[in-house]
Amino acid sequence: MTTGIPEPVRPPAAAGTNVFVRMTGSGDPERHLVPGEGARPAAGRGNVVVRVEAAGVSYAEVQMLGRLHPFPPAFPFVPGYDLVGRVVETGPGVTGRHVGERVAAMPRQGAWARYLETPAKTLVPVPEELDAAAAVALITNGVTAWQMLHRLARVRPGDTVLVHGAGGGVGSLLTQLSVHHGLRVLGTASPGKHDAVRALGAEPLDYRTPGLPDLVRELAPGGVRAVFDHVGGRGLDESWAMLAPGGTLVSYDSSIAGHEPGQWFRPHVPALRRTVRRWIARHLGLTRGRRMSMYYVKPGEDFGADLATLFRLAAEGVLRPQIAARHPLDGAAVAVRALLEGRTVGKHVLLP
Repeated sequence: MTTGIPEPVRPPAAAGTNVFVRMTGSGDPERHLVPGEGARPAAGRGNVVVRVEAAGVSYAEVQMLGRLHPFPPAFPFVPGYDLVGRVVETGPGVTGRHVGERVAAMPRQGAWARYLETPAKTLVPVPEELDAAAAVALITNGVTAWQMLHRLARVRPGDTVLVHGAGGGVGSLLTQLSVHHGLRVLGTASPGKHDAVRALGAEPLDYRTPGLPDLVRELAPGGVRAVFDHVGGRGLDESWAMLAPGGTLVSYDSSIAGHEPGQWFRPHVPALRRTVRRWIARHLGLTRGRRMSMYYVKPGEDFGADLATLFRLAAEGVLRPQIAARHPLDGAAVAVRALLEGRTVGKHVLLP
């Protein structure tokens, strides 16, 4: 589902000027996401300057705004986990990249800008035919979904899996990839998102249903082969209870609801404790072959190869990244507010 927000008409920035959004502190996005201007960066050794076409908005920024991200940068800083753009300058020592090339990057901060300096070695080419918003939705979210499904979960066509948050940026891609792999997908979401989840090929479930594990057991009497959990906390025990023998629980994020600003690691402690405890139990032969993993997307050789695969699948029409809305750069607060309220399907994207 794609909905557009018209971009207001503005005078162009002066030549050599960069525009960006800074996160200045913890609290409301309307107060602490502040547009600014500065000099355009220059490309240092091994780096390039990219003119950003689209930058993603992710739950990581929500966590950072509450000082609840596990690796919090110091305020003020320019957020932005991922981007698609074009190389406009290459620095000394750069090989294999050229001006005009369309590329993707996951700098993890700094992408909410018109121009960004970033290491050349981390870039991945982007097909010209891909829409910029669709391409950026495949970077952090898509690689997360692909690697959890194909590098962590031991699933085969015909298996049943449970995707929590099947209408979200990661969940919607994970659902599509699972269906493409021949899996039966049970997807949790709020009732207002059930039609969208059903359209992706999943069987929607209300995540607030009392006794959800019992309902899942009715639908999959032997349990599910994998559960992908983005909430964390005590809900991980329910997710574990839904697994079939030999199944895998993947925890890839944690809700920050109920935590005070500055408790930067506390939302993630329950998942860490359970992962360690179940690792020990599995090696003692006490889990019937079930296992639990924590996942965090990171750059590297696998990242580039998997992203290239996702771009190919999107170009072939296999993947349809769900774009919740396209915002101007100074609409970052609107996008983050939408994520905070959980009222959209798919990825929010900034267009600098």
